[in-house]
Amino acid sequence: MLAASVAPVQLAPASTPPINALQQLSADFWEWRAAEQPFSFDDIPRLDRPDGWAADWSPSTIAKRRDELSAFEKRWKALGPDLRDRSRAETVDYLLVSSAIARALWELDYVRGWQRNPWFYLDQALASVFVSLTQPPPFGEVRSAEIVRRIQAIPQIIAGGEANIKDPAGPLAKLSIHQLNDIRPRLEEMARELKPYLSMASAAQLDPAVQAAIRALEGYRVWLEQRLPEMSSNVAVGRDSYVYFLKHVALIPCTPEQLVAKGRQEWGRSVAFEAYEKNRNAKLPQLALAKDQTTEIAREEQQEQEIRNFLEERNILTVPAWVQHYRNLPFPSYLAPLAAFGVADDLTGPTRLKDQAISYVKTPSPDRGYFDLSTARDPRGIIVHEGIPGHYFQKVMSWTNEDPIRRHYYDSSANEGIAFYAEEMMLQAGLFEDSPRTREIIYNFMRFRALRVEVEVKLSTGEFTIEQAADYFMRTVPLDRATALEDATFYASVPGVGISYQTGKLQIMKLLAEARLAQGEKFNLREFHDFVWKNGNVPIALLRYEYLGNIDEIEVLQH
Repeated sequence: MLAASVAPVQLAPASTPPINALQQLSADFWEWRAAEQPFSFDDIPRLDRPDGWAADWSPSTIAKRRDELSAFEKRWKALGPDLRDRSRAETVDYLLVSSAIARALWELDYVRGWQRNPWFYLDQALASVFVSLTQPPPFGEVRSAEIVRRIQAIPQIIAGGEANIKDPAGPLAKLSIHQLNDIRPRLEEMARELKPYLSMASAAQLDPAVQAAIRALEGYRVWLEQRLPEMSSNVAVGRDSYVYFLKHVALIPCTPEQLVAKGRQEWGRSVAFEAYEKNRNAKLPQLALAKDQTTEIAREEQQEQEIRNFLEERNILTVPAWVQHYRNLPFPSYLAPLAAFGVADDLTGPTRLKDQAISYVKTPSPDRGYFDLSTARDPRGIIVHEGIPGHYFQKVMSWTNEDPIRRHYYDSSANEGIAFYAEEMMLQAGLFEDSPRTREIIYNFMRFRALRVEVEVKLSTGEFTIEQAADYFMRTVPLDRATALEDATFYASVPGVGISYQTGKLQIMKLLAEARLAQGEKFNLREFHDFVWKNGNVPIALLRYEYLGNIDEIEVLQH
């Protein structure tokens, strides 16, 4: 059995010279991936782009990428005989590199967003700009130039989209058209609000770049409208392709049907627990919204520190003193017009470990969306998922892992699984004992995440349309329609994310139970959590093998 003890984590350098062929392959792959990885709404796989980078989805570039990916795959296969008799940790690293390569192949040849999804090019054009604006000011000369360069690239990206899209999905085209209906006033508002923050040289280039981008995006909307009657209504990747994803990319040893069954069971459990909690709290007042944005931000800052103290006092998880804080800030006026194209946060990165993580919040109001309302009532649910001990902290621990192969790899089932696991773990540990109505929110989060499994699987296999998925969310969570459509569209566009919350959480709980059984009274919850968080980018099936030596799930994935 692998010892569960974890040495104190030190602030590691952003890069470490490779010491063997597998580490060299991983370093070369992630350097390549930084230039070619597509943008999406998801904030987990954000990475630093090389200096002077520009998005390029021209047909010739895509053909070149496929050749480069094939070369990476050949290099990986050539390493196999040298690694099969190595340690568990080295075997895990070998399979991690395989999964990373398979993900790029999945995007190019299975999901084929660049050929099938009109929204894909809005991600490459506008999500690219959105991400460049999420890090708080100051912008400076270099960053200002990068922002303008991404806006200047939009006409070329859209032209590539019109050349590449061969089999577009009508429902995703309709949503793209809808999002582009008012793109002119939104981008002009962004430019107006952004200009004072930019360097003088970049500010002078901003308006012409924005106007060219508007013309390209409005032309794209017309282009989609003209072709819409001929488009397919299908958004599914198909069952066979989805099985490829589970087995080779996400490394989840389950069939789609098994995932749906698990999701339904967890949905039933969460509904029952929420009902118990509501009945228990029937005579208690509902949570009030924060009276204003300043109050909400101050409350979040205080509670983030209280959560850190709670983790330490209850011996749950080690948060090193050098880890920076997760903070709320007011939603920037220049970012608001692009809010539909990304998650409004900045979780820093491997080269920015001394920066605080930021999540932007809007003014509290009863008409806000699902997650905004929960934050305005009690920030702790989102702090636990997104900040400490969730995404921000988990990513920092991964970025400082002594094993360079594990620093850059990402997997939503591990990343989102840890964050979702943290919610109920902290509830059971007693964090929300002072606020019964907050416990109701956590149980409702559980309902939502459990439903995502069934919705994603059925979207991917063709059993649900986007409208049916949104209706299902609205009826069963319940959700507001905007959030329901946003989620359904995202899971149709990027299969694999919707299942990740519930699937990863269940895998972690299974690993904990097996470790507790194997180690008996020697089991230490804090040491277990420190191991999982430090290796939080690694698919849980691989962690289970490394931690316990159980090879059954690895064998399922290999056959």
